[in-house]
Amino acid sequence: MSAKVTLTIDEKEIRAANGDILLWTALENGIYIPNLCAVKEREMPAASCRLCFVEVEGKKKPVTACTQPVAEGMVVNTRSPRVDRLVKTAFELLISDHRLGCSKCPKNKSCELQKIAKERGFRLKSKRLKRLPKKEYIDDSAELFIFDRSRCVLCERCVWMDRHVVNSGVLGFSRRGIERSVTTFMEKKLAQSPCAGKCGKCVEVCPVGALSFKDKSERENGSPEGP
Repeated sequence: MSAKVTLTIDEKEIRAANGDILLWTALENGIYIPNLCAVKEREMPAASCRLCFVEVEGKKKPVTACTQPVAEGMVVNTRSPRVDRLVKTAFELLISDHRLGCSKCPKNKSCELQKIAKERGFRLKSKRLKRLPKKEYIDDSAELFIFDRSRCVLCERCVWMDRHVVNSGVLGFSRRGIERSVTTFMEKKLAQSPCAGKCGKCVEVCPVGALSFKDKSERENGSPEGP
């Protein structure tokens, strides 16, 4: 059993196992830290969304909570002018390359982007950054779900699930920069891929409306089949 440590997050004293990850320690104790790419079971955090910045006393710069182990006596602040500026900028960058239209999105009212915006008082339409042209791309060939690439935030959750839990290897990244996207090998339709869209585990971990079940009951209860 790991030794316990005492740390303080937003003036709240918390006990946790030495080496536990700060993000999960905070969330499990009712302290919200924005995040999109984090998966608790993942051995190496992606730290790609840049939304979980916090300040730790003794460190010169804010750190990502998803990569920071807790330690005895650690003092953490989830809000500060520097942290708020970093998180807001990361959020606005995501929104500038995201097809909105929330009312028509299958994840409306259960979307992590909406939750972050509500928790931090962000606008879903940034006035500071010009929106990038977003071509609608929808693959509805899979048996259980729909893939809408124009709503993808490149969090990598689906890729991790596909490769390390389902062991399928169907999904991956292609291109670089603003052209970077999640796709299948040779950009084939999901129905033509080895998985054929019969599992749905990737849909369960998607934080936005990029992957959604076709059947409403599956959206509410999770996929009917295991990996």
